[in-house]
Amino acid sequence: MGIVSISKALELAEQKGLDLVEIAPQAQPPVCKIIDFGKYQYEQQKREKLQKKKQHVTVLKEIRLHPNTDTHDFEFKARHAERFINDGNKVKVSVIFKGRELAYTEHGRELLVKFIDKLSEIARVEHEIKFEGRTMHVILAPVRTKKGKNK
Repeated sequence: MGIVSISKALELAEQKGLDLVEIAPQAQPPVCKIIDFGKYQYEQQKREKLQKKKQHVTVLKEIRLHPNTDTHDFEFKARHAERFINDGNKVKVSVIFKGRELAYTEHGRELLVKFIDKLSEIARVEHEIKFEGRTMHVILAPVRTKKGKNK
C-alpha cells in the first residue's frame, strides 16, 4: 500500500475487521501489516512448539566402576553405556577409588582405556581421562555421521 498515515492505516484495518500490527518498528518509516493478530499469535506458537519438538537435549549419563570390577560387571556396564550412546546421550565413565585402591590408580586407567576401546566404534572421547580427588573419569560422546545423526 505504500506509506500511509497511522490514522488511515487504523481506519483501513477497522474496515476489514482486522488488526494493525507493527512488524519492524526500527525501520524508517515503521513497517506495519493488517492481519488477524490472534491467528498470527497462534501460528507463531505452533512454529515455536515445532522447533522445540525437533530439538534434542543431550543428557550426561554416568557409569561408575571400581578398579577391581569383574569382567562380567564390566561387560554389563559397557552394554548400558552403548545403549546410552545409541540414544544420543553422553556418558561419563568414572572409576572410584576407596582406601588402599588409591595406590593402584594405573588399574583404573587401564579399565577406562579398555572401556574406551570397547566403545570406540560408536563413541569418541570428548574429555580425556582426568583424575580428581578419589575418582578418575572420562566423558564419551556419540560419533556423528555426515548427516549429523548417530550411527
